[in-house]
Amino acid sequence: MNYMSHTAHWQFLGLIGGVLAWILIMTSTGINEWRLWHVEDVSVITSGVAWVGIWKACFFSHAFSSMETCQSISISDPFIPTEIPVAQVLMVLGMICGLAGNISAAMAMRVAYFSLEDRRNIRLLFLLAGTLYVLTGGLCLVPLVWNMTSVLNNRTIDFPPEFYLPAAPVKQQVGSAIGVGILASVMMLISGLLFLCYRYACQTLSSEAPRNNRDPLHGPWTETTLAQQSEAPNGCNQGRDNPAFHSEELS
Repeated sequence: MNYMSHTAHWQFLGLIGGVLAWILIMTSTGINEWRLWHVEDVSVITSGVAWVGIWKACFFSHAFSSMETCQSISISDPFIPTEIPVAQVLMVLGMICGLAGNISAAMAMRVAYFSLEDRRNIRLLFLLAGTLYVLTGGLCLVPLVWNMTSVLNNRTIDFPPEFYLPAAPVKQQVGSAIGVGILASVMMLISGLLFLCYRYACQTLSSEAPRNNRDPLHGPWTETTLAQQSEAPNGCNQGRDNPAFHSEELS
């Protein structure tokens, strides 16, 4: 049985990158800094900047009892642009696929590093992990780039009056959540490619197949035996007398 632990070091780094990317994707989904809206009227929005995410819109104000005022954004709200509900759905799907990809990658690495007998499903595990990683990166990258494009084009949002936000800000900036999400998506894609490019499992399993079908009596020990026989002078296979046995007979 061939050992495969030395062949999966890059895939182990891919697993670490996938776990870190999944954590960053959850962080990007949860924080509100997708869009930074700079407003001219600071009578309500004291800081002059509002944070518009895919779940909430928040700003700091001294006009209310709480320093931070937030309003929830639902997927069924009619005033939000299409890219926000799409981001709500795709980012959640990306988190689920990322979790499944990390589980599949961990199982694949466990088989590669620790399993010596049952490795029939190793190709399927590496392929599944790589596919889920790539799918996660794609699911997250689409809404992130879409929202970033809307910010760069200064698209407006017709907020209702209870949000205290103007439809058209003075200017918009891309928030840190989009940058973190794009970085995590790229890390996911790289991790997926590392798992999809793992081909040593195919070579190892194909080389082990004929070896497992041979008769146990003609195992690897025959190679050692033949080598020892070839080292004997003139190929002689006759046994030698034991000097200790002769000494005992003479006494």
